[in-house]
Amino acid sequence: MFAALAAGDDVPPTQRLRAEGLMEAAVLVGEVTTPELDEAMARCYLEAFDRTITVEFGEDWRDFYPFPQIPAMGRRAPVYPSTAE
Repeated sequence: MFAALAAGDDVPPTQRLRAEGLMEAAVLVGEVTTPELDEAMARCYLEAFDRTITVEFGEDWRDFYPFPQIPAMGRRAPVYPSTAE
């Protein structure tokens, strides 16, 4: 997901939502802890964007994206005025 976004591609919301659901399920059944998943996600983010999630969103990024939310947004599209006004 992060690699696609870093390349400028779109990621369907269903892909992010499915991943978030699987992350939550893995924690609920005891297969992994939230900090372990955050660490794995941080490694994937760093690999894709060559910067950390904390550099991108701040040390308190989980305050804005509570578990299991994934901070996965596409690049802003360039906007050009269609009129001279």
